[in-house]
Amino acid sequence: MSSTSAARSPLTSFWHDLPREGKLLISTVVFQSIGTGLVLPFMVVYLHEVRGIPLETVGLLLALQAGVGIVLVAPAGALIDRIGPRRVYASSLVALLLADIVLALATTTGQAALALVLMGYGFGIVWPASSALIGNLIPTEQRQRYFGINFTLLNLGIGIGGIVGGRFVDVSRPGTFVTVYLLDALSYVPALVILLGPLRRARDRVARPADEATGSVSYVALLRDPRLRALLLLVGVAALVSYPQLNAGMPAFARALGQVSTEGLGYAFAANTVVIVLLQLVVLQRIEGRRRTRVAVVMAFTWMVAWSLLGATALVPGTVAATVLLCACAGVFGLGETMLQPTSAAMVNDLAPDHLRGRYNALSSLMFSIAFVVGPVVASFLIGRGLGPVYIGFLVGGCALLAVISLVVERRLPPHVNGVREVEQAPTASPATAGGAISG
Repeated sequence: MSSTSAARSPLTSFWHDLPREGKLLISTVVFQSIGTGLVLPFMVVYLHEVRGIPLETVGLLLALQAGVGIVLVAPAGALIDRIGPRRVYASSLVALLLADIVLALATTTGQAALALVLMGYGFGIVWPASSALIGNLIPTEQRQRYFGINFTLLNLGIGIGGIVGGRFVDVSRPGTFVTVYLLDALSYVPALVILLGPLRRARDRVARPADEATGSVSYVALLRDPRLRALLLLVGVAALVSYPQLNAGMPAFARALGQVSTEGLGYAFAANTVVIVLLQLVVLQRIEGRRRTRVAVVMAFTWMVAWSLLGATALVPGTVAATVLLCACAGVFGLGETMLQPTSAAMVNDLAPDHLRGRYNALSSLMFSIAFVVGPVVASFLIGRGLGPVYIGFLVGGCALLAVISLVVERRLPPHVNGVREVEQAPTASPATAGGAISG
């Protein structure tokens, strides 16, 4: 164990050890996510209060965006494997850039619908395409760190953008919204330039086995693999009790039962971002070389504490204590997020054969897309019917189920997929050598 620890590169060497392509790819994350943060909190406000689109119609437009992403993610996974993730990733950025421009200038429901269809395409395929490209460019031993640091930079940028956008946009001045959407469009340009320029000759399309026609590999065939089914079950349950609840369920519960002010909600989301930015590197150091499924168990119990803190806000409604409890909930949840991002994406990409990485990442992305449809529906139904305690019970029970599933999945995954690198070398040792190692 000591030799393994000694051989492990410290996080301070992350940038030095990254291949050139990885450095180029990660260098645009903060800039791009600042643009996302500028507009992320204000979509409903912009469409309803600035452009005068009825609130019910806005809800349908947002559902349209989610639906487009769900429909396209599976074909996108196959396309990624066929032509390579770089081109598909670039097409998603072009779609998001155009969507921002159309949305900035939209004055009718039809124009807004066009923008959200483009966004559905962009956001629907950007995750599997970018994850597959990372899997192709970043060596196995660096992927966990890369995904974790990428997530930290993403949250840092969104946090900066959210603060700037919140201070800049003004409903009484529609031009401020036009400005932030155009700035968001501009934020995609550096990544596009890198994808189409310096990375155009990077390792993208992976050689297929001579005895396998990639075009004939169906998702049904992939799902016959019990390891993949188990991993997708873990990802799906984790998705259901995580981001949809943070974005929709937590604010709804805090407002309806905790009677927390909108300002208090802002503090809670700020606490979430601060925890991720401050602790992600620390967590990466702690989980390196450990079983990723065991990390998922710790993550599940961490989220169990977070949702219990959310439930406690209903015990002291409308008080400072409720706001403090909500901030604690979001912060503790953020600690769990620092464990999710490095492990889940790394497991998917370590399990995936190189020539099928697009399909594997598409299936993982689909789990999150479905959760973003189902999660808010469950939250709004239970909270809207005054069943707040049942909602908290659903979340806590879901986290307990996630912990159990993680331990079951552990028995199905190969050691290297579960983050145990040293086990890979065991079969190469002779029996005598192995015996000596054990006795020593």
